[in-house]
Amino acid sequence: MDAKDILGLHKNSFPSSLEKKSRPPKESHRKPDGISREVYALTGGMPPLMPSIHSSQLKKKPPPPEKVTWQWLPFTNSARKDDLHLYHWVRVVNGVLPTGDYSFAKYNKSVDIIKYTDEEYEKYLTDPMWTKEETNELFDLCERFDLRFVVIADRFPSSRTVEELKDRYYSVLRAILLARAASSGDVATHPVIKDPYNVSQEMERKRALSMVLSQTRQQEKRDEEVLIEAKRIAELRMASKVTEQSQLVVASNADAEVTEGAVPGETITPSNVQLTPFTDNASTLASLRMLRVYLRTYALDQMVQASNSSAGVRTIKRVEQTLQDLGVNLKPRVPTKAVCAEHLELRKEILTWLNLQKQVQYKEAEGSSFRDGSYSEPPGTPKDRTFTLDSINFGVSSERVVKKDQKRKAHGTPPTAAHKRPRKQKASDF
Repeated sequence: MDAKDILGLHKNSFPSSLEKKSRPPKESHRKPDGISREVYALTGGMPPLMPSIHSSQLKKKPPPPEKVTWQWLPFTNSARKDDLHLYHWVRVVNGVLPTGDYSFAKYNKSVDIIKYTDEEYEKYLTDPMWTKEETNELFDLCERFDLRFVVIADRFPSSRTVEELKDRYYSVLRAILLARAASSGDVATHPVIKDPYNVSQEMERKRALSMVLSQTRQQEKRDEEVLIEAKRIAELRMASKVTEQSQLVVASNADAEVTEGAVPGETITPSNVQLTPFTDNASTLASLRMLRVYLRTYALDQMVQASNSSAGVRTIKRVEQTLQDLGVNLKPRVPTKAVCAEHLELRKEILTWLNLQKQVQYKEAEGSSFRDGSYSEPPGTPKDRTFTLDSINFGVSSERVVKKDQKRKAHGTPPTAAHKRPRKQKASDF
Protein backbone atom coordinates (compact mmCIF):
# COMPACT_ATOMS: atom_id res chain seq x y z
CA MET A 1 0.00 0.00 0.00
CA ASP A 2 1.44 3.39 -1.00
CA ALA A 3 0.36 7.03 -1.07
CA LYS A 4 -1.71 6.61 -4.23
CA ASP A 5 -3.80 3.89 -2.61
CA ILE A 6 -4.43 6.10 0.47
CA LEU A 7 -5.50 9.07 -1.67
CA GLY A 8 -7.54 6.88 -3.98
CA LEU A 9 -5.56 7.81 -7.06
CA HIS A 10 -4.69 5.66 -9.91
CA LYS A 11 -1.15 4.71 -10.28
CA ASN A 12 -0.95 6.21 -13.80
CA SER A 13 -2.89 9.41 -13.02
CA PHE A 14 0.33 11.65 -12.97
CA PRO A 15 1.64 12.88 -16.29
CA SER A 16 4.45 11.05 -17.85
CA SER A 17 6.73 14.10 -17.53
CA LEU A 18 6.75 13.75 -13.78
CA GLU A 19 7.89 10.19 -13.97
CA LYS A 20 11.49 9.52 -13.30
CA LYS A 21 13.63 9.76 -16.29
CA SER A 22 15.93 6.88 -16.87
CA ARG A 23 19.63 7.76 -16.83
CA PRO A 24 21.63 6.80 -19.85
CA PRO A 25 24.16 4.09 -19.17
CA LYS A 26 27.72 5.27 -18.57
CA GLU A 27 30.20 4.55 -21.23
CA SER A 28 32.94 2.38 -19.94
CA HIS A 29 36.43 3.58 -20.86
CA ARG A 30 39.17 1.08 -20.86
CA LYS A 31 42.37 2.14 -19.03
CA PRO A 32 45.19 2.43 -21.52
CA ASP A 33 48.24 0.33 -21.03
CA GLY A 34 51.28 1.85 -19.36
CA ILE A 35 49.35 4.19 -17.02
CA SER A 36 48.72 3.35 -13.43
CA ARG A 37 45.19 3.11 -12.09
CA GLU A 38 45.66 6.00 -9.65
CA VAL A 39 46.94 8.38 -12.33
CA TYR A 40 44.10 7.41 -14.66
CA ALA A 41 41.54 7.99 -11.85
CA LEU A 42 42.94 11.49 -11.16
CA THR A 43 42.95 12.58 -14.79
CA GLY A 44 39.57 11.06 -15.53
CA GLY A 45 40.68 10.00 -18.98
CA MET A 46 41.44 13.60 -20.04
CA PRO A 47 44.42 14.05 -22.33
CA PRO A 48 47.46 15.44 -20.52
CA LEU A 49 48.65 19.02 -21.19
CA MET A 50 52.23 17.92 -21.69
CA PRO A 51 53.14 15.13 -24.10
CA SER A 52 53.58 11.86 -22.33
CA ILE A 53 55.86 9.00 -23.13
CA HIS A 54 54.55 6.70 -25.72
CA SER A 55 53.48 3.36 -24.38
CA SER A 56 55.88 1.60 -26.70
CA GLN A 57 58.77 3.34 -24.98
CA LEU A 58 57.76 2.12 -21.56
CA LYS A 59 58.47 -1.47 -22.40
CA LYS A 60 61.69 -0.72 -24.29
CA LYS A 61 64.74 -2.35 -22.76
CA PRO A 62 67.74 -0.16 -21.79
CA PRO A 63 70.89 -0.45 -23.90
CA PRO A 64 73.27 -3.11 -22.79
CA PRO A 65 76.12 -1.86 -20.52
CA GLU A 66 79.57 -1.25 -21.97
CA LYS A 67 82.02 -4.03 -21.60
CA VAL A 68 85.15 -2.49 -20.07
CA THR A 69 88.38 -4.38 -19.77
CA TRP A 70 91.97 -3.45 -18.89
CA GLN A 71 94.73 -4.81 -21.09
CA TRP A 72 98.53 -4.72 -20.88
CA LEU A 73 99.49 -3.09 -24.20
CA PRO A 74 102.67 -1.55 -25.65
CA PHE A 75 102.99 2.15 -26.54
CA THR A 76 105.53 4.61 -28.00
CA ASN A 77 106.19 8.22 -26.98
CA SER A 78 106.59 10.79 -29.76
CA ALA A 79 108.78 12.91 -27.44
CA ARG A 80 111.50 10.29 -27.64
CA LYS A 81 113.80 9.89 -30.58
CA ASP A 82 114.91 6.28 -29.91
CA ASP A 83 111.51 4.62 -30.71
CA LEU A 84 111.41 2.96 -27.30
CA HIS A 85 108.52 0.51 -26.73
CA LEU A 86 107.06 0.40 -23.24
CA TYR A 87 103.98 -1.27 -21.76
CA HIS A 88 101.15 0.02 -19.58
CA TRP A 89 97.58 -0.82 -18.67
CA VAL A 90 94.97 0.55 -21.08
CA ARG A 91 91.20 0.81 -20.62
CA VAL A 92 89.48 -1.01 -23.49
CA VAL A 93 85.74 -0.49 -24.10
CA ASN A 94 83.84 -3.21 -26.00
CA GLY A 95 87.06 -4.61 -27.35
CA VAL A 96 88.05 -1.40 -29.24
CA LEU A 97 91.69 -0.47 -28.68
CA PRO A 98 92.51 3.26 -28.15
CA THR A 99 94.41 5.06 -30.90
CA GLY A 100 96.52 8.22 -31.05
CA ASP A 101 99.71 9.48 -29.45
CA TYR A 102 100.74 8.95 -25.88
CA SER A 103 98.60 11.20 -23.64
CA PHE A 104 101.57 12.69 -21.79
CA ALA A 105 103.59 13.52 -24.89
CA LYS A 106 101.93 16.99 -25.10
CA TYR A 107 103.73 18.07 -21.95
CA ASN A 108 107.16 17.66 -23.51
CA LYS A 109 108.36 21.23 -24.18
CA SER A 110 111.83 22.00 -25.47
CA VAL A 111 113.84 25.25 -25.61
CA ASP A 112 115.21 26.46 -28.92
CA ILE A 113 118.95 26.97 -28.44
CA ILE A 114 120.68 29.30 -30.90
CA LYS A 115 123.58 27.78 -32.81
CA TYR A 116 126.61 29.74 -33.90
CA THR A 117 129.26 29.13 -36.57
CA ASP A 118 133.02 29.12 -36.24
CA GLU A 119 133.27 32.48 -38.04
CA GLU A 120 130.76 34.07 -35.64
CA TYR A 121 132.65 32.69 -32.69
CA GLU A 122 135.99 34.06 -33.88
CA LYS A 123 134.43 37.43 -34.69
CA TYR A 124 132.00 38.09 -31.81
CA LEU A 125 132.26 35.43 -29.08
CA THR A 126 135.88 35.21 -28.05
CA ASP A 127 136.49 35.52 -24.30
CA PRO A 128 139.80 35.08 -22.46
CA MET A 129 138.02 33.35 -19.56
CA TRP A 130 136.36 30.75 -21.80
CA THR A 131 137.67 28.43 -24.48
CA LYS A 132 135.74 27.39 -27.55
CA GLU A 133 135.46 23.78 -26.35
CA GLU A 134 133.94 24.87 -23.03
CA THR A 135 131.46 27.14 -24.82
CA ASN A 136 130.42 24.32 -27.17
CA GLU A 137 130.01 21.95 -24.23
CA LEU A 138 127.92 24.53 -22.39
CA PHE A 139 125.51 24.98 -25.32
CA ASP A 140 125.20 21.23 -25.81
CA LEU A 141 124.25 20.77 -22.16
CA CYS A 142 121.81 23.70 -22.35
CA GLU A 143 120.08 22.03 -25.28
CA ARG A 144 120.08 18.66 -23.58
CA PHE A 145 118.74 19.81 -20.17
CA ASP A 146 116.58 22.74 -21.35
CA LEU A 147 118.50 25.50 -19.52
CA ARG A 148 118.35 23.78 -16.14
CA PHE A 149 121.57 25.42 -14.99
CA VAL A 150 121.75 23.56 -11.66
CA VAL A 151 121.86 20.24 -13.56
CA ILE A 152 124.19 21.74 -16.17
CA ALA A 153 126.62 22.89 -13.44
CA ASP A 154 126.58 19.37 -12.01
CA ARG A 155 127.34 17.79 -15.41
CA PHE A 156 129.82 20.41 -16.60
CA PRO A 157 133.35 18.98 -16.79
CA SER A 158 135.21 21.95 -15.33
CA SER A 159 134.49 23.63 -12.01
CA ARG A 160 132.17 26.50 -12.92
CA THR A 161 129.50 28.10 -10.75
CA VAL A 162 125.90 28.48 -11.83
CA GLU A 163 126.33 32.25 -12.11
CA GLU A 164 129.36 31.88 -14.40
CA LEU A 165 127.49 29.46 -16.66
CA LYS A 166 124.49 31.78 -16.87
CA ASP A 167 126.67 34.79 -17.58
CA ARG A 168 128.52 33.02 -20.42
CA TYR A 169 125.35 31.66 -22.02
CA TYR A 170 123.42 34.94 -21.95
CA SER A 171 126.43 37.02 -23.07
CA VAL A 172 126.90 34.72 -26.12
CA LEU A 173 123.17 34.84 -26.88
CA ARG A 174 123.15 38.65 -26.61
CA ALA A 175 126.15 39.01 -28.92
CA ILE A 176 124.65 36.70 -31.56
CA LEU A 177 121.30 38.53 -31.54
CA LEU A 178 122.99 41.91 -32.00
CA ALA A 179 125.29 40.56 -34.74
CA ARG A 180 122.52 38.95 -36.77
CA ALA A 181 120.03 41.83 -36.47
CA ALA A 182 119.92 44.45 -39.23
CA SER A 183 119.76 47.23 -36.61
CA SER A 184 119.81 47.38 -32.85
CA GLY A 185 116.22 48.62 -32.81
CA ASP A 186 114.95 45.33 -34.26
CA VAL A 187 115.97 43.38 -31.15
CA ALA A 188 115.56 46.17 -28.59
CA THR A 189 112.42 44.55 -27.16
CA HIS A 190 113.97 41.10 -26.78
CA PRO A 191 114.16 40.08 -23.09
CA VAL A 192 117.87 39.23 -23.32
CA ILE A 193 118.66 42.70 -24.77
CA LYS A 194 116.16 44.66 -22.68
CA ASP A 195 117.06 43.11 -19.30
CA PRO A 196 120.62 41.73 -19.48
CA TYR A 197 121.83 39.26 -16.90
CA ASN A 198 123.71 40.89 -14.00
CA VAL A 199 126.20 38.56 -12.32
CA SER A 200 127.09 40.82 -9.37
CA GLN A 201 123.44 41.47 -8.53
CA GLU A 202 122.62 37.75 -8.65
CA MET A 203 125.54 36.89 -6.37
CA GLU A 204 124.58 39.65 -3.92
CA ARG A 205 120.99 38.40 -3.90
CA LYS A 206 122.05 34.85 -3.08
CA ARG A 207 124.45 36.07 -0.40
CA ALA A 208 121.74 38.13 1.32
CA LEU A 209 119.31 35.20 1.06
CA SER A 210 121.80 32.82 2.62
CA MET A 211 122.43 35.27 5.48
CA VAL A 212 118.70 35.51 6.20
CA LEU A 213 118.23 31.75 6.06
CA SER A 214 121.26 31.09 8.29
CA GLN A 215 120.08 33.34 11.15
CA THR A 216 119.55 31.76 14.55
CA ARG A 217 116.58 32.22 16.85
CA GLN A 218 118.51 34.68 19.03
CA GLN A 219 119.44 36.84 16.03
CA GLU A 220 115.86 36.90 14.79
CA LYS A 221 114.61 37.87 18.25
CA ARG A 222 117.24 40.63 18.48
CA ASP A 223 116.20 41.99 15.09
CA GLU A 224 112.56 42.03 16.14
CA GLU A 225 113.43 43.98 19.31
CA VAL A 226 115.38 46.52 17.27
CA LEU A 227 112.48 46.97 14.87
CA ILE A 228 110.00 47.42 17.73
CA GLU A 229 112.22 50.03 19.39
CA ALA A 230 112.68 51.88 16.10
CA LYS A 231 108.92 51.89 15.55
CA ARG A 232 108.34 53.28 19.05
CA ILE A 233 110.86 56.09 18.51
CA ALA A 234 109.32 56.93 15.14
CA GLU A 235 105.84 57.13 16.70
CA LEU A 236 107.08 59.47 19.45
CA ARG A 237 108.75 61.74 16.91
CA MET A 238 105.66 61.68 14.75
CA ALA A 239 103.42 62.66 17.66
CA SER A 240 105.63 65.62 18.55
CA LYS A 241 105.80 66.68 14.92
CA VAL A 242 102.00 66.48 14.58
CA THR A 243 101.61 68.71 17.64
CA GLU A 244 103.99 71.29 16.18
CA GLN A 245 102.25 71.17 12.82
CA SER A 246 98.84 71.70 14.41
CA GLN A 247 100.16 74.81 16.17
CA LEU A 248 101.65 76.10 12.91
CA VAL A 249 98.37 75.45 11.08
CA VAL A 250 96.38 77.43 13.65
CA ALA A 251 98.83 80.34 13.40
CA SER A 252 98.90 80.24 9.60
CA ASN A 253 95.08 80.16 9.40
CA ALA A 254 94.91 83.31 11.50
CA ASP A 255 97.52 85.00 9.28
CA ALA A 256 95.67 83.90 6.14
CA GLU A 257 92.42 85.41 7.42
CA VAL A 258 94.18 88.70 8.11
CA THR A 259 95.81 88.65 4.67
CA GLU A 260 92.63 87.85 2.72
CA GLY A 261 90.56 90.34 4.69
CA ALA A 262 92.96 93.22 4.05
CA VAL A 263 91.92 96.09 1.77
CA PRO A 264 94.48 97.62 -0.62
CA GLY A 265 93.80 101.10 0.70
CA GLU A 266 94.53 100.37 4.33
CA THR A 267 97.91 100.39 6.00
CA ILE A 268 99.56 96.96 6.04
CA THR A 269 102.53 96.07 8.15
CA PRO A 270 104.91 93.17 7.48
CA SER A 271 103.40 91.31 10.43
CA ASN A 272 99.99 91.32 8.72
CA VAL A 273 101.23 89.80 5.46
CA GLN A 274 103.06 86.46 5.78
CA LEU A 275 103.76 83.65 3.41
CA THR A 276 101.30 80.80 3.80
CA PRO A 277 103.42 77.83 4.85
CA PHE A 278 103.13 74.62 2.90
CA THR A 279 102.09 72.18 5.58
CA ASP A 280 104.33 69.18 6.10
CA ASN A 281 102.73 65.86 5.17
CA ALA A 282 104.14 63.95 8.15
CA SER A 283 100.79 63.56 9.88
CA THR A 284 99.16 62.51 6.62
CA LEU A 285 101.85 59.91 5.98
CA ALA A 286 101.40 58.59 9.52
CA SER A 287 97.68 58.11 8.96
CA LEU A 288 98.35 56.43 5.62
CA ARG A 289 100.78 53.95 7.19
CA MET A 290 97.98 52.80 9.45
CA LEU A 291 96.06 51.67 6.35
CA ARG A 292 99.01 49.52 5.18
CA VAL A 293 97.46 49.20 1.69
CA TYR A 294 96.16 52.25 -0.18
CA LEU A 295 96.06 53.78 -3.65
CA ARG A 296 98.72 56.35 -4.47
CA THR A 297 96.04 58.68 -5.90
CA TYR A 298 94.24 58.57 -2.53
CA ALA A 299 97.52 59.40 -0.77
CA LEU A 300 98.10 62.32 -3.16
CA ASP A 301 94.60 63.70 -2.48
CA GLN A 302 95.16 63.50 1.25
CA MET A 303 98.52 65.30 0.97
CA VAL A 304 97.03 68.04 -1.23
CA GLN A 305 94.18 68.56 1.23
CA ALA A 306 96.61 68.73 4.13
CA SER A 307 98.73 71.24 2.20
CA ASN A 308 95.71 73.39 1.32
CA SER A 309 94.39 73.41 4.88
CA SER A 310 96.51 76.46 5.70
CA ALA A 311 95.42 78.43 2.62
CA GLY A 312 92.16 80.22 1.86
CA VAL A 313 89.59 79.20 -0.71
CA ARG A 314 90.60 81.95 -3.11
CA THR A 315 94.25 80.96 -2.88
CA ILE A 316 93.43 77.32 -3.60
CA LYS A 317 91.40 78.31 -6.67
CA ARG A 318 94.27 80.49 -7.91
CA VAL A 319 96.71 77.58 -7.48
CA GLU A 320 94.44 75.28 -9.52
CA GLN A 321 93.98 77.98 -12.18
CA THR A 322 97.77 78.40 -12.42
CA LEU A 323 98.19 74.64 -12.87
CA GLN A 324 95.64 74.68 -15.69
CA ASP A 325 97.38 77.65 -17.32
CA LEU A 326 100.67 75.73 -17.21
CA GLY A 327 99.00 72.71 -18.83
CA VAL A 328 99.43 70.49 -15.75
CA ASN A 329 96.65 68.12 -14.70
CA LEU A 330 95.17 68.61 -11.25
CA LYS A 331 95.74 64.87 -10.72
CA PRO A 332 98.73 63.17 -12.41
CA ARG A 333 97.84 60.56 -15.00
CA VAL A 334 100.65 58.26 -13.87
CA PRO A 335 100.80 58.77 -10.09
CA THR A 336 104.15 57.20 -9.35
CA LYS A 337 106.10 58.17 -6.25
CA ALA A 338 108.42 60.52 -8.15
CA VAL A 339 105.56 62.14 -10.10
CA CYS A 340 103.53 62.76 -6.93
CA ALA A 341 106.55 64.29 -5.21
CA GLU A 342 107.16 66.65 -8.14
CA HIS A 343 103.45 67.53 -8.26
CA LEU A 344 103.44 68.50 -4.59
CA GLU A 345 106.65 70.48 -5.03
CA LEU A 346 105.08 72.39 -7.95
CA ARG A 347 102.04 73.23 -5.83
CA LYS A 348 104.34 74.47 -3.08
CA GLU A 349 106.23 76.76 -5.46
CA ILE A 350 102.99 78.13 -6.99
CA LEU A 351 101.59 78.85 -3.52
CA THR A 352 104.79 80.62 -2.51
CA TRP A 353 104.77 82.65 -5.72
CA LEU A 354 101.13 83.70 -5.24
CA ASN A 355 101.78 84.80 -1.67
CA LEU A 356 104.83 86.79 -2.75
CA GLN A 357 102.79 88.41 -5.50
CA LYS A 358 100.07 89.30 -2.99
CA GLN A 359 102.64 90.79 -0.63
CA VAL A 360 104.11 92.92 -3.44
CA GLN A 361 100.64 94.18 -4.40
CA TYR A 362 99.87 95.15 -0.83
CA LYS A 363 103.20 96.93 -0.51
CA GLU A 364 102.51 98.89 -3.70
CA ALA A 365 99.02 99.77 -2.43
CA GLU A 366 100.54 100.91 0.85
CA GLY A 367 103.05 103.13 -0.97
CA SER A 368 100.37 104.66 -3.20
CA SER A 369 98.16 105.39 -0.19
CA PHE A 370 101.06 107.25 1.47
CA ARG A 371 101.70 109.24 -1.67
CA ASP A 372 98.05 110.21 -2.19
CA GLY A 373 97.41 111.11 1.45
CA SER A 374 100.62 113.09 2.13
CA TYR A 375 100.16 115.81 4.76
CA SER A 376 100.56 119.27 3.09
CA GLU A 377 99.59 122.73 4.40
CA PRO A 378 95.91 123.41 3.66
CA PRO A 379 95.14 126.53 1.66
CA GLY A 380 94.63 129.57 3.91
CA THR A 381 91.67 131.93 3.93
CA PRO A 382 92.10 134.62 1.29
CA LYS A 383 93.01 137.91 2.85
CA ASP A 384 90.83 140.93 2.48
CA ARG A 385 91.59 142.69 -0.68
CA THR A 386 92.83 146.29 -0.22
CA PHE A 387 90.99 148.55 -2.52
CA THR A 388 92.86 151.45 -4.05
CA LEU A 389 90.20 153.96 -4.84
CA ASP A 390 90.67 156.19 -7.75
CA SER A 391 88.85 159.46 -7.80
CA ILE A 392 88.11 159.09 -11.45
CA ASN A 393 86.45 155.66 -11.63
CA PHE A 394 85.19 155.27 -8.09
CA GLY A 395 81.65 156.17 -8.97
CA VAL A 396 81.48 153.73 -11.91
CA SER A 397 82.88 150.77 -9.97
CA SER A 398 80.63 151.41 -7.01
CA GLU A 399 77.60 151.49 -9.24
CA ARG A 400 78.55 148.09 -10.78
CA VAL A 401 78.97 146.54 -7.34
CA VAL A 402 75.60 147.80 -6.22
CA LYS A 403 73.90 146.38 -9.33
CA LYS A 404 75.48 142.93 -8.82
CA ASP A 405 74.35 142.86 -5.17
CA GLN A 406 70.85 143.70 -6.19
CA LYS A 407 70.77 140.86 -8.72
CA ARG A 408 72.02 138.35 -6.14
CA LYS A 409 69.42 139.45 -3.62
CA ALA A 410 66.71 139.06 -6.27
CA HIS A 411 67.77 135.41 -6.90
CA GLY A 412 68.20 134.66 -3.20
CA THR A 413 72.00 134.25 -3.35
CA PRO A 414 73.87 135.72 -0.38
CA PRO A 415 76.61 138.15 -1.34
CA THR A 416 80.15 136.95 -1.01
CA ALA A 417 82.82 138.66 0.91
CA ALA A 418 84.59 139.73 -2.25
CA HIS A 419 81.52 141.61 -3.56
CA LYS A 420 80.43 143.39 -0.41
CA ARG A 421 79.44 146.96 -0.75
CA PRO A 422 82.43 149.19 0.01
CA ARG A 423 82.24 151.34 3.03
CA LYS A 424 81.87 155.11 2.69
CA GLN A 425 85.05 156.99 2.36
CA LYS A 426 85.86 159.63 4.83
CA ALA A 427 87.75 162.77 4.21
CA SER A 428 90.60 161.52 6.34
CA ASP A 429 91.16 158.59 3.94
CA PHE A 430 92.01 160.87 1.10
